[in-house]
Amino acid sequence: MPGVGTFREDFGASVVVALVALPLCVGVAVASGVPAELGIVTGVVGGLVTGWFRGSSLQVSGPAAGLTVLVYEAVHTHGPRALGVLVLAAGVLQLCMGALRLGRWFRAISVAVVHGMLAGIGLVLIAGQLYALGGVPAPGATLEKLAAVPALAAEADWAAVGLGAGTVAILVAWRRMPDRLRIVPGALVGVAAATAATVMLGLPVEKVTVTGLLGSIAPPGWADFGLLASAGALGTVIALALIASAETLFSAAAVDRMHDGPPTHYDRELMAQGVGNTVCGLLGALPMTAVIVRSAANVEAGARTRASRVMHGGWLLLFAVALPQLLRIVPLAALAGVLLHAGWKLLPARAVAGLWRTHRGEAVVLVTTAAAIVATNLFEGVLIGLGLAVVKAAWETSQVHIEEVWEGEELRVQVLGSASFLRLPKLLDELDALPAGHPVRLDLSGLRHLDHACLTALHGWERNRTP
Repeated sequence: MPGVGTFREDFGASVVVALVALPLCVGVAVASGVPAELGIVTGVVGGLVTGWFRGSSLQVSGPAAGLTVLVYEAVHTHGPRALGVLVLAAGVLQLCMGALRLGRWFRAISVAVVHGMLAGIGLVLIAGQLYALGGVPAPGATLEKLAAVPALAAEADWAAVGLGAGTVAILVAWRRMPDRLRIVPGALVGVAAATAATVMLGLPVEKVTVTGLLGSIAPPGWADFGLLASAGALGTVIALALIASAETLFSAAAVDRMHDGPPTHYDRELMAQGVGNTVCGLLGALPMTAVIVRSAANVEAGARTRASRVMHGGWLLLFAVALPQLLRIVPLAALAGVLLHAGWKLLPARAVAGLWRTHRGEAVVLVTTAAAIVATNLFEGVLIGLGLAVVKAAWETSQVHIEEVWEGEELRVQVLGSASFLRLPKLLDELDALPAGHPVRLDLSGLRHLDHACLTALHGWERNRTP
């Protein structure tokens, strides 16, 4: 923890991070279909609980836009009471993964799949928040939302649309402001401006519903744990744990490149996230993950130790307890604008263009993963992306060819490379094209790898070829 010499820097950074986190915590909660206070609860736990751990010194945790889609689906399918159980189970799973030292293995996940996952989340988030921006109930599935977008203009509340569009415009323009102004986060400025316009003009738009911090906390009861007996709930738990862990550890790698302090200990950070999500589950709050926006703000604001992220949790708690009435005047359209901007930033247009020029197979994996998430759901889409990445890697590493060596009247056929079932049709075509009428002997000593399918097929071909 900090000494006297670093307190000033950490204190200032904590205020900045709390101002960045506040509108995002509320917006993520509303988009997830739960009370706004639960987003703040998760932010508080991310600071006051997870912030103490030594896994990553400057990384900040809280509710993330990347989990919004999965949480919304879980709440819509299993009900709000199930959220605590699912998050608690995901936290315990993260603890187990950290104890088994699996944190470092997340670095082996295909970057194309991760970018595709974020792109898919961004598209789903944008599709949903367009309806929140217009004050119109959204259809159920993402494809239905996208199909109904042309008809949205006829039903939209244009006052709400103006507030949301204005919030997005401020977020975009704020990045070009002088550094002394950008100390105040753009998201806070945008939401504050939309709120002020709503109050001054008396706009009849929908606002955030507040029930009180203690009233929103709903710890799971013993009966709620029966939900874990269903395959769908278990799939949600696994998806929450894996996606939150992957986003956290990829964020950690990015944050490590931004400062000169100690690097992240991946297994400890995974344990820290597990503890945080376990506590969030016990409180019935949203799941947490490390968030690159808040983490980058922490580093850029001059944080020196993990005290900054602990204090940021204290600021969030102080706001939620002392000033909850301020949330009641915040228009939902402004929060939708914040999340639309966040969803847009998740779309990796530059990454797709770069991969298409250099590694087109990776670009295909990225786009396919994103499309699968939009067409199905987050968990199934990521599984499809991972499967495609594995097949792609197997195809690229499975290179096999034959060499013909005449030894008198006998033709020795040497098979070289790595023979898997993916290359079996090509291999059999080459063997069938060998000159007929001569005895053939297969030499498999030059193979680095030979799977069972190829071995069986090669033995069958040799028997059929032998006179």
